[in-house]
Amino acid sequence: MSNKMYSFIGGYNGSWKVVSINSVTGNGLEPIDRLEIVNEFIMPSKAETKWVLHGVTSNLRYTTRQEKEKLDAKSPPLGREGDTCAALIPIKKSEAWWELAQDERRAILEAQSEHITIGLRYLPAITRQLYHSHDLVGEPFDFLTWFEYSPAHSEEFEELVSILRESPEWKYVVRDVDIRLVLDKPSIN
Repeated sequence: MSNKMYSFIGGYNGSWKVVSINSVTGNGLEPIDRLEIVNEFIMPSKAETKWVLHGVTSNLRYTTRQEKEKLDAKSPPLGREGDTCAALIPIKKSEAWWELAQDERRAILEAQSEHITIGLRYLPAITRQLYHSHDLVGEPFDFLTWFEYSPAHSEEFEELVSILRESPEWKYVVRDVDIRLVLDKPSIN
C-alpha cells in the first residue's frame, strides 16, 4: 500500500525556489525562500521550516467515469523533464460549500463552473495534482493544488488560473494563496 500523505515544507531548504507568494483571498502565509515536498507526514521544525502543509491524494470525488478516463488519458506524471515552473495554491472553502450535498457541490464545480472541462483543455501542457486537507485535523486549508509546467506554458497557466478564479465555484473560496516556484535543484528525497 502506498503512502498517500504528503508534506509541503516551506522554509529555507528544498528543491523549489519561491518566485512569489500572493494572498489572493483571505490571510496569506508567512514568506519562505524554498519549498520541499515529501511523501510522508512531517512535523514542523522551527529551525528548518516556517510552515508545513499536509494533504493526501485521494479518489476523484467530483469526477464521472467518462471525465476520469479523459483525465487519465491526457494527464502526464509529475516531475516531467522540462517542467521547471510550478504553483502551489492552497485553498479553503466556506462553510456554505461544505454544507452542500455532494451532488450540489458537483453541480457547482462542473455544470456551472466547468472546472474539469476547463482543466482538460490545458492538459498535457500543465500537469496537476490535488491534495485533500479538509478532513485532516488542524490543517488551515481544504485543498492543496499543485501544478507543474514548462516556462513555455507560463501564459497558458496564467490563463487557466484566471478562468478558474472567475467561475461560480470561486464564490465559495475564503482563502486562496498563490505560490509560484521554479525548480532549482534535485529533490533530496
